[in-house]
Amino acid sequence: MTSPLRLGIVGLGRAFMLMLPTFRKHPGIRLAGAADPRPEARDAFSGTFSAPAFDTVDALCKADVEALYIASPHQFHVDHTLTACRYGKSVLVEKPMALSIAECDRMIDAAQGAGVALLVGHSHSFDAPYLRTAGLVASGRFGALRMLTALNFTDFLYRPRRPEELQTSHGGGVVFGQAVHQIDVVRLIAGADVTSVRASTGQWDPARPTEGAYQAFLTFSNGTSAALTYSGYGHYDSDEMLGWTGEMGQPRDPVVYGTARAALARAAGAAAEVSLKNSRTFGVSAPTADLERIRLKHNHFGLVIASCERADLKPTPDGVTIYADAERMFEPLEPPAIPRREVVDELIAAVRDGHAPLHSGQWGRATLAVCLALLESGRTGREIAIERS
Repeated sequence: MTSPLRLGIVGLGRAFMLMLPTFRKHPGIRLAGAADPRPEARDAFSGTFSAPAFDTVDALCKADVEALYIASPHQFHVDHTLTACRYGKSVLVEKPMALSIAECDRMIDAAQGAGVALLVGHSHSFDAPYLRTAGLVASGRFGALRMLTALNFTDFLYRPRRPEELQTSHGGGVVFGQAVHQIDVVRLIAGADVTSVRASTGQWDPARPTEGAYQAFLTFSNGTSAALTYSGYGHYDSDEMLGWTGEMGQPRDPVVYGTARAALARAAGAAAEVSLKNSRTFGVSAPTADLERIRLKHNHFGLVIASCERADLKPTPDGVTIYADAERMFEPLEPPAIPRREVVDELIAAVRDGHAPLHSGQWGRATLAVCLALLESGRTGREIAIERS
């Protein structure tokens, strides 16, 4: 029997907490070390997983780890990836891959030079319903794909943030934090390169001075188009469209409303907000405990419709609904025994078996290029062409 992949964790914050149920349940992973600046997080990690924890990424790379999951703040992704590559460690780096194309290129070059795997995720294009939809589109069963529609309304902007998370230049706002998901999903289903972006962005709350909403129109090299809408202003909740199933596949209570804004209102000032954010990290609390106890459905990222010549396809947390010419059909998916296992499966296949990952460094670079074009179009009001790498 093959031994589990020895995985080191860089950053024991919120992203790690959301992946923790996957790491705990997946038999192909052993958490073998961690790096985090917070001593309480390091102590909790060592006590929970009987594995060493360090205050630097260099020290972690010298431990018995094969690959790193880099879940540090966006602005550190490039440095932490370069460090991992210097030590010959493969990398799964959280989205967005980086904050500039030049940084992406440095990461890609470093991984290639070291002969290690570089993957970018988690984004929702790993989710089984979108993968199944992409397969149905690629089969040609319903004719050519003509357009995609993606819509998501959340409370993203009112979840507790560090000050830099409210600065676009530091990777703050919904474009770097959330558009990555929508762009990855439509790129996956379209199966083609994005060629241009026309967008508008919204900064509607002076107290949260970064993008909180956007609308974007994407064109693809195969003639497909995609319309993307996202709002993180905490009013309408598009989980209503998906049977009140949350993004992580958990059941939602439709009666509960405005919790993010209410919690933020009780946090008086930036320091209190940072403290509230830290309360959601490893070593302080266990906000994902419920995700490990309940039977989850598949993850999702709002409403997505893929319009082919002879059918509209709607991925859902339970499967894919097909609205064809003469009938409506449903292709079910078994509930996930391990949430987000597709992320770990792709990582193991790349590191252990040498399989080329779908969500490679080049994939992450292409998605970031669309994000940057979206921001530029929002600033200038112009359509922005995407240069092929």
